[in-house]
Amino acid sequence: MTDLSHPAAAAAPRAAAPVTPPPLWLLAELTYRCPLHCAFCYNPLDYTAHNQELDTEQWLGVLREARALGAAQLGFSGGEPLVRDDLEVLAEEAHKLGFYTNLITSGVGLTDQRLGALKDAGLDHIQLSFQDSTQALNDFLSSTRTFELKQRVAAAIKRHGFPMVLNCVLHRYNLPHVDKIIDMALAMGAEYLELANTQYYGWAHHNQAQLMPTREQLDEAEAVVERYRRTHGARCRIFFVVPDYFERRPKRCMNGWGAVFLGVAPDGAALPCHAARSLPGLVLPNVRDMSLREIWYDSDAFSRFRGLDWMKEPCRSCSEKEHDLGGCRCQAYLLTGDAANADPVCDKSPSHEAVVKVVNAAQLQHAASPAEPHEQPILFRNDANSRRLAAAPSGNEPQGRCHLEG
Repeated sequence: MTDLSHPAAAAAPRAAAPVTPPPLWLLAELTYRCPLHCAFCYNPLDYTAHNQELDTEQWLGVLREARALGAAQLGFSGGEPLVRDDLEVLAEEAHKLGFYTNLITSGVGLTDQRLGALKDAGLDHIQLSFQDSTQALNDFLSSTRTFELKQRVAAAIKRHGFPMVLNCVLHRYNLPHVDKIIDMALAMGAEYLELANTQYYGWAHHNQAQLMPTREQLDEAEAVVERYRRTHGARCRIFFVVPDYFERRPKRCMNGWGAVFLGVAPDGAALPCHAARSLPGLVLPNVRDMSLREIWYDSDAFSRFRGLDWMKEPCRSCSEKEHDLGGCRCQAYLLTGDAANADPVCDKSPSHEAVVKVVNAAQLQHAASPAEPHEQPILFRNDANSRRLAAAPSGNEPQGRCHLEG
Protein backbone atom coordinates (compact mmCIF):
# COMPACT_ATOMS: atom_id res chain seq x y z
CA MET A 1 0.00 0.00 0.00
CA THR A 2 1.31 3.45 -0.89
CA ASP A 3 1.91 5.90 1.95
CA LEU A 4 0.24 9.08 0.64
CA SER A 5 2.02 11.14 3.31
CA HIS A 6 5.40 10.27 1.81
CA PRO A 7 6.91 13.01 -0.40
CA ALA A 8 7.61 10.56 -3.20
CA ALA A 9 3.96 9.52 -3.27
CA ALA A 10 2.82 13.12 -3.38
CA ALA A 11 5.02 13.68 -6.43
CA ALA A 12 3.73 10.61 -8.28
CA PRO A 13 2.16 11.52 -11.65
CA ARG A 14 -1.61 11.34 -11.94
CA ALA A 15 -3.60 10.28 -14.96
CA ALA A 16 -4.45 13.32 -17.04
CA ALA A 17 -8.13 14.24 -17.30
CA PRO A 18 -9.56 13.98 -20.82
CA VAL A 19 -9.04 17.18 -22.75
CA THR A 20 -12.24 18.74 -24.07
CA PRO A 21 -11.74 19.89 -27.66
CA PRO A 22 -13.11 23.26 -28.74
CA PRO A 23 -16.38 23.46 -30.68
CA LEU A 24 -16.03 23.33 -34.46
CA TRP A 25 -19.61 24.10 -35.53
CA LEU A 26 -21.75 27.00 -34.33
CA LEU A 27 -25.44 27.00 -35.17
CA ALA A 28 -26.94 30.46 -34.69
CA GLU A 29 -30.71 30.04 -34.44
CA LEU A 30 -31.46 33.70 -34.98
CA THR A 31 -35.22 33.52 -34.48
CA TYR A 32 -38.10 31.10 -33.98
CA ARG A 33 -40.29 33.28 -36.20
CA CYS A 34 -41.08 31.54 -39.50
CA PRO A 35 -43.56 31.98 -42.34
CA LEU A 36 -43.75 28.18 -42.79
CA HIS A 37 -45.65 25.80 -40.51
CA CYS A 38 -43.92 22.49 -41.18
CA ALA A 39 -45.26 19.43 -39.38
CA PHE A 40 -41.72 18.06 -38.86
CA CYS A 41 -39.97 21.20 -37.55
CA TYR A 42 -37.32 20.47 -34.91
CA ASN A 43 -37.97 23.73 -33.04
CA PRO A 44 -39.41 23.19 -29.54
CA LEU A 45 -43.16 22.80 -29.26
CA ASP A 46 -43.27 25.74 -26.84
CA TYR A 47 -41.09 28.05 -28.97
CA THR A 48 -43.46 30.97 -28.34
CA ALA A 49 -42.38 30.88 -24.68
CA HIS A 50 -38.81 31.75 -25.76
CA ASN A 51 -39.39 34.83 -27.89
CA GLN A 52 -36.95 37.34 -26.34
CA GLU A 53 -34.43 37.40 -29.18
CA LEU A 54 -30.82 38.47 -28.84
CA ASP A 55 -30.20 41.82 -30.48
CA THR A 56 -27.57 42.52 -33.15
CA GLU A 57 -24.76 43.43 -30.75
CA GLN A 58 -25.40 40.33 -28.64
CA TRP A 59 -25.25 38.10 -31.72
CA LEU A 60 -22.05 39.80 -32.87
CA GLY A 61 -20.58 39.03 -29.46
CA VAL A 62 -21.60 35.36 -29.80
CA LEU A 63 -19.89 35.13 -33.20
CA ARG A 64 -16.67 36.68 -31.90
CA GLU A 65 -16.55 34.48 -28.81
CA ALA A 66 -17.27 31.32 -30.80
CA ARG A 67 -14.54 32.08 -33.34
CA ALA A 68 -12.08 32.79 -30.54
CA LEU A 69 -12.94 29.39 -29.06
CA GLY A 70 -12.13 27.68 -32.35
CA ALA A 71 -15.46 27.29 -34.15
CA ALA A 72 -14.88 27.34 -37.91
CA GLN A 73 -18.27 26.57 -39.48
CA LEU A 74 -21.35 28.72 -38.88
CA GLY A 75 -24.94 28.05 -39.79
CA PHE A 76 -27.57 30.79 -39.71
CA SER A 77 -30.86 29.07 -38.95
CA GLY A 78 -34.21 29.53 -37.25
CA GLY A 79 -37.20 29.59 -37.71
CA GLU A 80 -36.48 31.58 -40.80
CA PRO A 81 -33.28 33.65 -40.42
CA LEU A 82 -34.33 36.01 -43.23
CA VAL A 83 -36.96 37.42 -40.85
CA ARG A 84 -34.03 39.21 -39.15
CA ASP A 85 -33.16 42.45 -40.93
CA ASP A 86 -29.63 42.31 -39.51
CA LEU A 87 -28.71 39.04 -41.23
CA GLU A 88 -26.39 40.81 -43.67
CA VAL A 89 -24.57 42.54 -40.79
CA LEU A 90 -24.05 39.21 -39.03
CA ALA A 91 -22.93 37.49 -42.25
CA GLU A 92 -20.39 40.25 -42.92
CA GLU A 93 -18.91 40.00 -39.42
CA ALA A 94 -18.78 36.21 -39.65
CA HIS A 95 -16.89 36.47 -42.94
CA LYS A 96 -14.40 38.92 -41.42
CA LEU A 97 -13.87 36.55 -38.49
CA GLY A 98 -13.02 33.70 -40.86
CA PHE A 99 -16.11 31.49 -40.53
CA TYR A 100 -17.36 29.35 -43.39
CA THR A 101 -20.98 30.51 -43.43
CA ASN A 102 -24.17 28.71 -44.41
CA LEU A 103 -27.69 30.14 -44.60
CA ILE A 104 -30.37 27.50 -43.91
CA THR A 105 -33.58 28.91 -45.36
CA SER A 106 -37.07 28.27 -46.70
CA GLY A 107 -36.36 30.93 -49.32
CA VAL A 108 -39.23 33.15 -48.18
CA GLY A 109 -37.83 36.69 -48.21
CA LEU A 110 -34.73 35.82 -50.25
CA THR A 111 -35.06 38.52 -52.90
CA ASP A 112 -32.50 39.42 -55.56
CA GLN A 113 -31.59 42.46 -53.49
CA ARG A 114 -30.92 40.41 -50.36
CA LEU A 115 -29.03 37.78 -52.33
CA GLY A 116 -26.75 40.48 -53.68
CA ALA A 117 -26.24 41.97 -50.24
CA LEU A 118 -25.47 38.56 -48.72
CA LYS A 119 -23.02 37.84 -51.53
CA ASP A 120 -21.29 41.16 -50.87
CA ALA A 121 -21.23 40.36 -47.15
CA GLY A 122 -19.26 37.17 -47.85
CA LEU A 123 -21.90 34.47 -47.29
CA ASP A 124 -20.47 31.20 -48.62
CA HIS A 125 -23.37 28.78 -48.92
CA ILE A 126 -27.17 28.64 -49.04
CA GLN A 127 -29.25 25.56 -48.26
CA LEU A 128 -32.76 25.88 -49.67
CA SER A 129 -35.54 23.65 -48.39
CA PHE A 130 -38.36 22.05 -50.35
CA GLN A 131 -41.07 19.86 -48.83
CA ASP A 132 -41.81 17.91 -52.02
CA SER A 133 -41.51 17.95 -55.81
CA THR A 134 -45.21 18.78 -56.23
CA GLN A 135 -46.91 22.05 -55.45
CA ALA A 136 -49.84 20.36 -53.71
CA LEU A 137 -47.79 18.37 -51.18
CA ASN A 138 -45.07 21.00 -50.72
CA ASP A 139 -47.67 23.61 -49.86
CA PHE A 140 -49.72 21.26 -47.70
CA LEU A 141 -46.80 20.09 -45.56
CA SER A 142 -45.65 23.66 -44.89
CA SER A 143 -49.24 24.94 -44.64
CA THR A 144 -48.25 27.75 -47.02
CA ARG A 145 -48.30 28.52 -50.74
CA THR A 146 -44.56 28.66 -51.34
CA PHE A 147 -43.67 26.08 -54.02
CA GLU A 148 -43.52 28.52 -56.94
CA LEU A 149 -41.64 31.04 -54.79
CA LYS A 150 -39.04 28.39 -53.90
CA GLN A 151 -38.56 27.60 -57.59
CA ARG A 152 -37.86 31.28 -58.33
CA VAL A 153 -35.49 31.53 -55.37
CA ALA A 154 -33.58 28.44 -56.52
CA ALA A 155 -32.98 30.07 -59.91
CA ALA A 156 -31.89 33.32 -58.24
CA ILE A 157 -29.41 31.48 -56.00
CA LYS A 158 -27.79 30.04 -59.14
CA ARG A 159 -27.68 33.45 -60.83
CA HIS A 160 -25.83 34.94 -57.87
CA GLY A 161 -23.19 32.23 -58.00
CA PHE A 162 -23.89 30.41 -54.75
CA PRO A 163 -23.50 26.64 -54.60
CA MET A 164 -26.93 25.10 -55.27
CA VAL A 165 -27.77 22.98 -52.23
CA LEU A 166 -31.32 21.65 -51.87
CA ASN A 167 -32.72 19.96 -48.78
CA CYS A 168 -35.88 17.89 -48.53
CA VAL A 169 -37.04 16.26 -45.30
CA LEU A 170 -38.46 12.82 -46.05
CA HIS A 171 -41.29 10.91 -44.37
CA ARG A 172 -44.28 8.72 -45.14
CA TYR A 173 -45.88 11.08 -47.65
CA ASN A 174 -42.99 12.07 -49.89
CA LEU A 175 -40.71 8.99 -49.79
CA PRO A 176 -42.60 7.55 -52.80
CA HIS A 177 -41.65 10.74 -54.70
CA VAL A 178 -37.88 10.50 -54.20
CA ASP A 179 -37.24 10.02 -57.93
CA LYS A 180 -39.24 13.15 -58.76
CA ILE A 181 -37.49 15.12 -55.99
CA ILE A 182 -34.11 14.15 -57.44
CA ASP A 183 -35.27 15.04 -60.96
CA MET A 184 -36.37 18.46 -59.66
CA ALA A 185 -32.96 19.01 -58.06
CA LEU A 186 -31.16 18.02 -61.26
CA ALA A 187 -33.35 20.34 -63.34
CA MET A 188 -32.48 23.20 -60.97
CA GLY A 189 -28.77 22.50 -61.35
CA ALA A 190 -28.26 21.48 -57.73
CA GLU A 191 -24.70 20.42 -56.88
CA TYR A 192 -25.87 18.84 -53.63
CA LEU A 193 -29.16 17.29 -52.52
CA GLU A 194 -29.77 16.39 -48.89
CA LEU A 195 -32.55 13.83 -48.46
CA ALA A 196 -32.83 13.88 -44.69
CA ASN A 197 -35.37 11.42 -43.35
CA THR A 198 -37.36 12.83 -40.46
CA GLN A 199 -35.83 12.34 -37.02
CA TYR A 200 -38.54 12.36 -34.38
CA TYR A 201 -37.99 15.37 -32.11
CA GLY A 202 -39.99 18.55 -31.65
CA TRP A 203 -43.02 18.80 -33.93
CA ALA A 204 -42.05 15.62 -35.78
CA HIS A 205 -42.26 13.66 -32.53
CA HIS A 206 -45.74 15.02 -31.92
CA ASN A 207 -46.72 14.01 -35.48
CA GLN A 208 -44.84 10.71 -35.36
CA ALA A 209 -47.86 8.49 -36.05
CA GLN A 210 -48.67 10.52 -39.17
CA LEU A 211 -45.11 10.83 -40.54
CA MET A 212 -43.47 7.46 -39.78
CA PRO A 213 -42.84 5.53 -43.03
CA THR A 214 -42.87 1.80 -43.59
CA ARG A 215 -39.74 -0.29 -44.06
CA GLU A 216 -40.79 -0.94 -47.66
CA GLN A 217 -41.06 2.79 -48.43
CA LEU A 218 -37.63 3.41 -46.97
CA ASP A 219 -35.97 0.51 -48.80
CA GLU A 220 -37.54 1.47 -52.12
CA ALA A 221 -36.47 5.10 -51.75
CA GLU A 222 -32.91 4.10 -50.86
CA ALA A 223 -32.75 1.88 -53.94
CA VAL A 224 -33.87 4.81 -56.08
CA VAL A 225 -31.18 7.03 -54.55
CA GLU A 226 -28.51 4.41 -55.27
CA ARG A 227 -29.64 4.21 -58.90
CA TYR A 228 -29.39 7.98 -59.33
CA ARG A 229 -25.99 8.03 -57.64
CA ARG A 230 -24.72 5.60 -60.27
CA THR A 231 -26.19 7.53 -63.19
CA HIS A 232 -25.96 11.15 -62.01
CA GLY A 233 -23.39 11.15 -59.21
CA ALA A 234 -20.99 13.31 -61.21
CA ARG A 235 -23.65 16.04 -61.57
CA CYS A 236 -25.13 16.07 -58.07
CA ARG A 237 -23.99 14.56 -54.78
CA ILE A 238 -26.99 12.98 -53.07
CA PHE A 239 -27.02 12.42 -49.31
CA PHE A 240 -29.61 10.05 -47.86
CA VAL A 241 -29.94 9.89 -44.07
CA VAL A 242 -31.90 6.92 -42.72
CA PRO A 243 -34.26 7.63 -39.79
CA ASP A 244 -32.84 6.35 -36.51
CA TYR A 245 -35.88 4.17 -35.81
CA PHE A 246 -34.90 1.85 -38.68
CA GLU A 247 -31.34 1.28 -37.49
CA ARG A 248 -29.97 -1.41 -35.16
CA ARG A 249 -27.23 0.79 -33.74
CA PRO A 250 -27.55 4.45 -32.72
CA LYS A 251 -25.66 7.36 -34.21
CA ARG A 252 -23.44 9.59 -32.13
CA CYS A 253 -25.48 12.47 -30.73
CA MET A 254 -24.16 15.49 -32.67
CA ASN A 255 -20.91 13.52 -33.11
CA GLY A 256 -20.61 13.54 -29.34
CA TRP A 257 -22.43 15.64 -26.74
CA GLY A 258 -20.38 18.76 -26.10
CA ALA A 259 -17.67 17.61 -28.51
CA VAL A 260 -18.25 19.41 -31.83
CA PHE A 261 -21.59 21.24 -31.91
CA LEU A 262 -22.56 24.44 -30.11
CA GLY A 263 -26.02 25.87 -30.74
CA VAL A 264 -27.37 29.20 -29.56
CA ALA A 265 -31.14 29.64 -29.51
CA PRO A 266 -32.90 32.94 -30.33
CA ASP A 267 -33.18 33.86 -26.63
CA GLY A 268 -29.50 33.11 -25.97
CA ALA A 269 -29.86 29.62 -24.49
CA ALA A 270 -26.82 27.51 -25.37
CA LEU A 271 -27.66 24.07 -26.74
CA PRO A 272 -25.50 20.92 -26.77
CA CYS A 273 -27.90 19.60 -29.45
CA HIS A 274 -30.86 20.96 -31.42
CA ALA A 275 -33.47 19.31 -29.19
CA ALA A 276 -31.82 19.79 -25.78
CA ARG A 277 -34.72 21.97 -24.62
CA SER A 278 -36.85 18.83 -24.45
CA LEU A 279 -34.80 17.38 -21.57
CA PRO A 280 -36.36 18.17 -18.17
CA GLY A 281 -33.90 19.03 -15.43
CA LEU A 282 -31.22 20.16 -17.88
CA VAL A 283 -30.58 23.82 -17.04
CA LEU A 284 -29.37 25.46 -20.22
CA PRO A 285 -26.80 28.24 -19.73
CA ASN A 286 -27.45 31.53 -21.49
CA VAL A 287 -25.00 33.71 -23.40
CA ARG A 288 -26.51 36.75 -21.67
CA ASP A 289 -25.14 35.47 -18.35
CA MET A 290 -22.02 33.43 -19.20
CA SER A 291 -19.22 33.58 -21.73
CA LEU A 292 -19.18 30.90 -24.40
CA ARG A 293 -15.89 29.64 -22.97
CA GLU A 294 -17.50 29.10 -19.57
CA ILE A 295 -20.53 27.50 -21.19
CA TRP A 296 -18.47 25.10 -23.29
CA TYR A 297 -15.93 24.04 -20.69
CA ASP A 298 -17.62 24.54 -17.31
CA SER A 299 -21.42 24.34 -17.57
CA ASP A 300 -23.27 21.29 -16.31
CA ALA A 301 -25.45 21.19 -19.44
CA PHE A 302 -22.49 20.69 -21.77
CA SER A 303 -20.61 18.27 -19.51
CA ARG A 304 -23.64 16.19 -18.40
CA PHE A 305 -23.35 13.61 -21.20
CA ARG A 306 -19.86 14.40 -22.45
CA GLY A 307 -17.50 11.46 -22.75
CA LEU A 308 -18.29 8.07 -21.21
CA ASP A 309 -18.42 8.44 -17.42
CA TRP A 310 -22.16 9.28 -17.31
CA MET A 311 -23.17 5.97 -18.89
CA LYS A 312 -25.36 3.36 -17.24
CA GLU A 313 -25.65 -0.27 -18.25
CA PRO A 314 -25.75 -1.69 -20.84
CA CYS A 315 -23.75 1.16 -22.40
CA ARG A 316 -21.14 1.26 -19.62
CA SER A 317 -19.81 -2.22 -20.40
CA CYS A 318 -20.56 -2.19 -24.15
CA SER A 319 -17.64 -2.72 -26.53
CA GLU A 320 -19.19 -0.19 -28.97
CA LYS A 321 -19.60 2.69 -26.52
CA GLU A 322 -16.65 4.69 -27.86
CA HIS A 323 -18.10 4.42 -31.37
CA ASP A 324 -21.69 5.55 -30.71
CA LEU A 325 -21.22 7.31 -27.33
CA GLY A 326 -24.55 5.92 -26.17
CA GLY A 327 -26.57 7.45 -29.01
CA CYS A 328 -29.12 10.25 -28.72
CA ARG A 329 -30.01 11.63 -25.29
CA CYS A 330 -33.25 13.26 -26.44
CA GLN A 331 -34.38 10.04 -28.08
CA ALA A 332 -33.60 8.14 -24.88
CA TYR A 333 -35.72 10.59 -22.88
CA LEU A 334 -38.64 10.66 -25.31
CA LEU A 335 -38.86 6.87 -25.46
CA THR A 336 -37.86 5.83 -21.93
CA GLY A 337 -38.36 8.89 -19.72
CA ASP A 338 -34.66 9.01 -18.73
CA ALA A 339 -32.06 10.83 -20.82
CA ALA A 340 -29.27 8.72 -19.28
CA ASN A 341 -30.69 5.44 -20.57
CA ALA A 342 -29.32 3.67 -23.62
CA ASP A 343 -30.76 5.01 -26.87
CA PRO A 344 -33.65 2.58 -27.58
CA VAL A 345 -32.70 2.51 -31.26
CA CYS A 346 -29.91 0.15 -30.19
CA ASP A 347 -31.09 -3.46 -30.14
CA LYS A 348 -28.95 -4.00 -27.03
CA SER A 349 -31.16 -1.56 -25.13
CA PRO A 350 -33.76 -3.10 -22.80
CA SER A 351 -36.16 -0.50 -24.23
CA HIS A 352 -35.59 -1.37 -27.89
CA GLU A 353 -39.09 -2.83 -28.10
CA ALA A 354 -40.46 0.74 -27.87
CA VAL A 355 -38.88 1.51 -31.24
CA VAL A 356 -40.07 -1.77 -32.75
CA LYS A 357 -43.65 -0.98 -31.67
CA VAL A 358 -43.56 2.44 -33.35
CA VAL A 359 -42.27 0.99 -36.62
CA ASN A 360 -44.77 -1.88 -36.54
CA ALA A 361 -47.63 0.54 -35.81
CA ALA A 362 -46.69 2.55 -38.92
CA GLN A 363 -46.75 -0.65 -40.97
CA LEU A 364 -50.19 -1.60 -39.66
CA GLN A 365 -51.59 1.90 -40.14
CA HIS A 366 -50.39 2.05 -43.73
CA ALA A 367 -51.83 -1.40 -44.49
CA ALA A 368 -55.20 -0.47 -42.98
CA SER A 369 -55.52 3.00 -44.50
CA PRO A 370 -52.84 4.36 -46.87
CA ALA A 371 -54.65 7.71 -46.77
CA GLU A 372 -53.66 10.96 -48.39
CA PRO A 373 -51.91 13.38 -45.99
CA HIS A 374 -54.78 15.87 -45.91
CA GLU A 375 -56.90 13.15 -44.31
CA GLN A 376 -54.45 12.73 -41.44
CA PRO A 377 -54.69 14.65 -38.13
CA ILE A 378 -51.42 16.58 -38.40
CA LEU A 379 -50.50 19.31 -35.92
CA PHE A 380 -48.87 22.16 -37.81
CA ARG A 381 -46.16 24.34 -36.31
CA ASN A 382 -47.69 27.74 -35.69
CA ASP A 383 -47.92 30.26 -32.86
CA ALA A 384 -51.45 29.28 -31.82
CA ASN A 385 -50.56 25.60 -31.49
CA SER A 386 -47.29 26.43 -29.72
CA ARG A 387 -49.03 28.63 -27.15
CA ARG A 388 -51.60 25.92 -26.53
CA LEU A 389 -48.93 23.27 -26.03
CA ALA A 390 -46.87 25.58 -23.81
CA ALA A 391 -49.93 26.09 -21.61
CA ALA A 392 -50.56 22.34 -21.28
CA PRO A 393 -49.43 20.91 -17.90
CA SER A 394 -46.68 18.80 -19.50
CA GLY A 395 -45.84 21.24 -22.28
CA ASN A 396 -47.12 18.62 -24.71
CA GLU A 397 -50.23 16.63 -25.61
CA PRO A 398 -50.69 12.89 -25.94
CA GLN A 399 -50.35 11.39 -29.42
CA GLY A 400 -53.66 11.19 -31.24
CA ARG A 401 -55.00 14.55 -30.06
CA CYS A 402 -53.70 16.55 -33.01
CA HIS A 403 -55.69 19.47 -34.36
CA LEU A 404 -55.37 21.38 -37.61
CA GLU A 405 -54.84 25.11 -37.42
CA GLY A 406 -53.51 27.61 -39.88
